[in-house]
Amino acid sequence: MKFLKYSSLLVIVILFSSTHANTQEKKASKSNNKTLIQAAKEIMQNAKTCALITVDDKGIARVRTMDPFPPKENLIVWFGTNSNSRKVKQIQENNNVTLYYEDPDKTGYVTIYGIATIVNDVTEKEKHWKTKWKDFYPNYPKDYTLIKVIPKWMEVVSETRGILGDTKTWKPQKVTF
Repeated sequence: MKFLKYSSLLVIVILFSSTHANTQEKKASKSNNKTLIQAAKEIMQNAKTCALITVDDKGIARVRTMDPFPPKENLIVWFGTNSNSRKVKQIQENNNVTLYYEDPDKTGYVTIYGIATIVNDVTEKEKHWKTKWKDFYPNYPKDYTLIKVIPKWMEVVSETRGILGDTKTWKPQKVTF
C-alpha cells in the first residue's frame, strides 16, 4: 500500500513537472505581436534585397529578387519596377503575393503574405525613387511603375532574437494585420 501511495505521488510530480516545463517553454518561445513586428522591421531594414513571389497565368509561382524600400507603417512595402515586366501583369491578374526577407546573419527570416497593387501616381513615384536606378529607366517616370504590398499576415523566425517556431511542427510565429 505504501509503495502504491509513493508511486502515485511520483506520477503526479512527474506529470506536473512535465506540464509546467512545457508551459514555461511555450511562454519563453511565444512572442507578442509588438516584439514580432519589431523583429520583422529590423530584419527587413537590414536585408539588402528580398524575394517577391507572384503566380503566373498557369498557376506557377514566380520568384525574383527585389530591391525594396524600407518598410513603412504596418510593414507596407514598396518596390519599383519596369512597367512592362512580367510581375506587373501577374499582379494585375492575381494580386496575392509573398515577400521573403532573409536575416543577414542567416539565423532567421520574415515572410509576408499580402495584397499587391500597381501604382502609377507620379507623386508616389517621386517619393519612391532611387537615383542609382536612373540607367535602368531611361524614360522615367513613364517606364517606371510602383508595386505596393499591404500585408495580410506575416511569419517571423529569428534565432538571435529568441523568436522560434513550434518545436514539433516548426510552424513559425505569426502576426495577422
